[in-house]
Amino acid sequence: MQRQMKLGLNIVANGAHAAGWRMPEARVDAALDIRLWKRMAQAAERACIHFMFWADGIAVRHSARDEDELSYNARIDVYEPLTLIGALAAVTGRIGFLASVSTTYNEPYHIARKFASLDHISEGRVGWNVVTSWSEQEARNFGRDAHMEHGLRYRRAEEFVDVVFGLWDSWEDDAFIRDKASGRYFDPARLHTLNHKGESFSVKGPLNVARPVQGYPVIAQAGSSGPGQGLGARIADLIYTAQTSRDDAVAFCRSVKAHGEAAGRAPGSMLVMPGILPVMGRTRQEAQDRFEQLQGLVHERLGLPMLTDTFGDLSRHDLDGPLPPALDAHNAVKSAHEKLARMGRQEGMTIRRLYQVMAGASGHNVAVGTPSDVADTMEDWFTAGGCDGFNIMPAFMPDPAIEAFEWLVPELQRRGLFQTEYAGDGTLRGSLGLGRPAHGSHRRRA
Repeated sequence: MQRQMKLGLNIVANGAHAAGWRMPEARVDAALDIRLWKRMAQAAERACIHFMFWADGIAVRHSARDEDELSYNARIDVYEPLTLIGALAAVTGRIGFLASVSTTYNEPYHIARKFASLDHISEGRVGWNVVTSWSEQEARNFGRDAHMEHGLRYRRAEEFVDVVFGLWDSWEDDAFIRDKASGRYFDPARLHTLNHKGESFSVKGPLNVARPVQGYPVIAQAGSSGPGQGLGARIADLIYTAQTSRDDAVAFCRSVKAHGEAAGRAPGSMLVMPGILPVMGRTRQEAQDRFEQLQGLVHERLGLPMLTDTFGDLSRHDLDGPLPPALDAHNAVKSAHEKLARMGRQEGMTIRRLYQVMAGASGHNVAVGTPSDVADTMEDWFTAGGCDGFNIMPAFMPDPAIEAFEWLVPELQRRGLFQTEYAGDGTLRGSLGLGRPAHGSHRRRA
């Protein structure tokens, strides 16, 4: 059987292009329109998209110098994604739902309970994107004056995930016997109280929710730094990444799979899914015109703050001149900082061009052309070994998402590269071809 790609729909507020909300046909209030999201989830399910994914943060995250500059940023008012997933799971039956949840500004018990509950509510269709957070705004919302150091964040994340997995394994799958005749509700031999004591957490357990339908909800991870790849190699089913060329994507995919094999993982147990922002038209000229319109809507007061963390304040520089040297110290997303610094050194790169690139898809690949052109790019990366699929990032809502479902997906299906119906047992793991983790006690016995 021909190998087929996995597809997710990556949701970023009102759209993945930072200025997309200004397009004439865009819905400016899309991020908080529950009726639109219900329709969108159902449309994505009809297209057999594997999952919808929310890259969430727990603050208004920005690098604006003041509130006036911040007022040009449209990524402000968004739903808390776990709440939204509960609503969308009720009006769908097969599509999965993933959301970012921070290990830095949460407690393991809360996260284990929420995801276990959602996994039962959705009948096994949820996943957790494990993030360590990157913004100073999040730190200040949770009693800290500065963000936790990068290495410490990842040590905390490692322990956090281990605690959550242990809590999900509080009960074996058949622990709850609920025997009316004897009066015994669960089998005490199938209860495993965690009793964890570590560097960052002390958690007794057990979890007051039965083991999730999927064993563990699908685990995603997006760190591309050394510690990030190490964490992903150990725990992740899905690896998100931002790559802009096929060769870079192939190199990254090989690196991730090698890290996974070194951690005892089978290559097929980790799915690498870079982001792609398609700007499509019925003709190449129509697509190019649309892309140029999008780029022209990036206000400098929106674009310049996107470069501040890496290059400092650029407001007094010539926007059509070169970038200054990148700053050395950085405590946010290290891989993103390094990539932005490299892009700034490219021949002919200007401040305006770089912030337009970042506004377009935050450093992910932008594919401009007809649906066939975009499918060509995706097929090229996929067959070259650069990925196992893609996260489609609509520039704004809802038209580009609908076009992905109605234009791009049929083209991929025609080529035999994408499913025409959902596979598996009805769970997200089943749909993605991922195994269900055995209970921890069984793994230890094995």
